[in-house]
Amino acid sequence: QVQLVESGGGLVQPGGSLRLSCAASGIIFSDNTMAWSRQRPGKQREFVAYITRGGLTHHADSVKGRFTISRDNAKSTVYLQMNSLKPEDTAVYYCQAGAYWGQGTQVTVSS
Repeated sequence: QVQLVESGGGLVQPGGSLRLSCAASGIIFSDNTMAWSRQRPGKQREFVAYITRGGLTHHADSVKGRFTISRDNAKSTVYLQMNSLKPEDTAVYYCQAGAYWGQGTQVTVSS
């Protein structure tokens, strides 16, 4: 049974930082490209970043330079370091591995 469990969301002030984690089980983690997406209020889900099995990364233009995706294959965990957060980053953030999605973690950026 595949499980992707996100954590690390919360309430943060504009300009602040958060690090999201996604712990995977039931898959060969090191073989998978891992990705983060988000769904902002009233919007469709959108791509945020991915990291390949070889460590190559790609980030959406909206987060480039502020967010960084990384992975720890020994822990079967993918991370999303989010810096310089803006109110428009408020969303539910989802972890993805192929056809599998986590349940999401809420990030709220507000003063």
